[in-house]
Amino acid sequence: MANPAEIFARMRRYPLGARLFSRVVTARAPYFASIAPRFVELEAGRCEVAIRDRRAVHNHLGTVNAIAMCAMCELAAGTMLESSLPPGLRWIPRGMTVRYLQKADTDLSARATLATPIADDYTGDLRVPVRVRNRRDEIVMEADITMYLSPRRTGAPAATTGSADRDRKRGGSR
Repeated sequence: MANPAEIFARMRRYPLGARLFSRVVTARAPYFASIAPRFVELEAGRCEVAIRDRRAVHNHLGTVNAIAMCAMCELAAGTMLESSLPPGLRWIPRGMTVRYLQKADTDLSARATLATPIADDYTGDLRVPVRVRNRRDEIVMEADITMYLSPRRTGAPAATTGSADRDRKRGGSR
C-alpha cells in the first residue's frame, strides 16, 4: 500500500485535493465519515485533522461530543502511524486514555505526533500522544493511544486464505 503522507502531499497541490484525500480515507474506514474530518497536515511523525463545530457531532449540551473527539484522535494517530512505519511493520490500536479538559465549543483540530522515528525491528506497544485544540488554541482534550506494532506477515496473500474459507463454508473441499 502507498504511504498516506506521500499521497496527501501529491493531492494537496490541487484545488480541493486535501478534501478529496479526506474523503478517500473515510471511504476506506467509513466510521470516521461520521465526524466529516479534514486532513490539514500529514507527514511522517505528524498528522493534524480538523472538524467543524456542527450539530451532527454535538452532545446534549450543544458542545462537540467526547466520542467525536476520540474518533478524531484515533484517525490522526492511525494515519500518522501508517505514514511513519517502516515497511516491515504493521499496527493495531490497543487502547486509549483520554482527559477532557474543557468544553469543546468551536471547530477543533487534533494533532498526533511522534518524537522519534520507529526502528525497523521494533515490536511492542507504542504510545502516541494526541492533543485536541479549539479555535482559541486551548487544549480541550488530551489522548494517549497505545498502538501495538509487530512485523507484517509474510506468506500466502489474504485473498488465498479468504477463498479457502469461503469454499469450506459452501461445503467445498480443501
